[in-house]
Amino acid sequence: MKKLAAAALAGVMVLTFGMTAMAEGDVLVMATNAEFPPYEYREGDDIVGIDAEVAGLIAEKLGMELQIEDMAFDSVLAAVQTGKADIAMAGITVTEDRQMMVNFTDTYTKATQMIIVTEDSEIASPDDLTGKTIGVQLGTTGDIYVDDIEDATAERFSKGFEAVQALLQGKVDAVVIDGEPAKVFVSQNEGLKLLDDPFTEEEYAIAISKDNEELLEKVNTALNELKEEGEFQKVIDKYIASDDAAEAETEAATEAK
Repeated sequence: MKKLAAAALAGVMVLTFGMTAMAEGDVLVMATNAEFPPYEYREGDDIVGIDAEVAGLIAEKLGMELQIEDMAFDSVLAAVQTGKADIAMAGITVTEDRQMMVNFTDTYTKATQMIIVTEDSEIASPDDLTGKTIGVQLGTTGDIYVDDIEDATAERFSKGFEAVQALLQGKVDAVVIDGEPAKVFVSQNEGLKLLDDPFTEEEYAIAISKDNEELLEKVNTALNELKEEGEFQKVIDKYIASDDAAEAETEAATEAK
């Protein structure tokens, strides 16, 4: 199983939702949901993880200070749309519906929706989810895609770990959630396993208001510089074990071109 590096993100201020974004000044406000390891999660009073650290590096390149607002996942895009945040990074998958709401930067990593079941489950592949009760995190792509499963019932939770707890308690038959958090949850809870076959494959990007093309261009430039300089890969390696390092490095290099 992948192991999280114990890392604190220096210089990042964690704020509660409700602050007005100030990208026109010296502060870059990022909306996130800090329930999504290893991309964003809490260590004490700090929010750390891949997205938090990459956002900090982007802010540094822009000559700005990063401030992070933690909120429910289904609020992060609305925060960008309404100007309460400048960017959103929360393991956000690019979809057609979301592209109608916000602009996205170049993608920065590939991800999969994975299926978590109990070790004694008869569910062995995505095809076996027909007619099952499936736990998902509200507003995620797992939430969206589960609706397409024949005769399945989606049980929606505000946090991913709440869906996993429901699985352990026998309240749902499976959980569909992004691959990296899925691995963390399985490693932390005995009696669970991941199915080998992914439910879907997708890509993450940074969300920015459609009214701020200038910021989109600046963030894209900074993101691609981080990839080309190898700094992006250093962050990946810090949080994801080396068994996936070569694959992630290849993806980052390809996306930077």
